[in-house]
Amino acid sequence: MKHKRLGRGLDALIPQLSPEEEAARGDLLSEIEVTKIRPNPFQPRMEFDTEHLEELKQSVSENGIIQPITVRKADDGFELIAGERRLRVVQELGFARIPAYVMEVDSEDQMLELSLVENIQRENLNPIELAKAYHRLQKEYGLTQEAVAQKVGKDRATVANCIRLLKLPESIQESLRRDEISMGHARALMGLPTRGKQIHLWKKIVKNGWSVRKVEETVRKTLETVETAGGQVFVRRDPFLSAAEDRLRSYLGTQVRIKTSGRGGKIEIAYYSDQDLDRILDLVAK
Repeated sequence: MKHKRLGRGLDALIPQLSPEEEAARGDLLSEIEVTKIRPNPFQPRMEFDTEHLEELKQSVSENGIIQPITVRKADDGFELIAGERRLRVVQELGFARIPAYVMEVDSEDQMLELSLVENIQRENLNPIELAKAYHRLQKEYGLTQEAVAQKVGKDRATVANCIRLLKLPESIQESLRRDEISMGHARALMGLPTRGKQIHLWKKIVKNGWSVRKVEETVRKTLETVETAGGQVFVRRDPFLSAAEDRLRSYLGTQVRIKTSGRGGKIEIAYYSDQDLDRILDLVAK
């Protein structure tokens, strides 16, 4: 399958300009009729915070639109690329026109890229909206998580942990989206081996208002429970530690072992010569 080609990122498509540069490029700005603007079909945001919209509405009513929206020409009007909250506010206030950058966007692929990357970088999306946006960038363009991270200005671990949220049961995702639990709670729940255990502990979090630390300790105790199988005793390893070990092994190119002790622990890194030690120290120093 031939994947779509993603462009150079948002900054190459919507340059970040200083006030002086924006003034010099004033010919890129237009005052367009609000009624001629269609919604963005690629909008990743699923929810709009009413309180924040009211705050923005108050600001716009007093100061007007300070940051123009971004649109593209479409049929006999325009299609929104970025600035849906600003557009909603001016519609509620009854403004006839709004300042906008009118961009030349020739393909649906480029429109999708602009919409997703712009929202990821500039908007306060909730973790599930972010996860779905990251996943869509991966799916639509065949990108690695590292490539997605570079495009949106995040580190790979942040992107990876966010996408993993989509493996949680839908009820927990919805709870995270509604701010009933935090990203820290959700990441701790992902350490449990079954969806049933995740839902069971999630219900306790919501009912009792448990802190992230409390949840992490509960998950750790669950995973480190000594079990018997075939007459042998073993301790189930925390999948987060296993994943961290794999990541360090890949980066350092040597054996790595993480051992826990109470709330802390230690990391053991193997080296096989003085030269190998120097190589590892250089990598760690970076």
